[in-house]
Amino acid sequence: MACFTIPLAEAIVVTVVKAVAFKKNSDSIIEESKKTKINIIREKIGLLQKMLYGGSFLLAIEHIYHGEVILVPPFLTAMKSAEAIPVMLHEMATVGVGMALLTTAVWAIIVGAGSIVSSKNKKLGLKKE
Repeated sequence: MACFTIPLAEAIVVTVVKAVAFKKNSDSIIEESKKTKINIIREKIGLLQKMLYGGSFLLAIEHIYHGEVILVPPFLTAMKSAEAIPVMLHEMATVGVGMALLTTAVWAIIVGAGSIVSSKNKKLGLKKE
């Protein structure tokens, strides 16, 4: 029904936080080595954004295909009847939150694994090509 709205909301929050945290004005006073680290962090957060926006978009398309989301108000078919609204909210609270948490956990695992591989490569003297 509306489970895709929770990861979408998380993606919007991540986008706003990223924009506030990485203002371009603050880059001018930061030394070059720190700029590289900031750009790496920015890329990692960008990956989370892409995962959340992409998953939400695909799930929204699936809901449109199945007729659960319509392109005229109220947009969600569950909002047409008062009996379906609690069911929709329950789905958002369980499935939507679960998907958002799982996506964030997978992102954290990817970032963590990348950091481990990168640190092992540095110890072995291997260069990134």
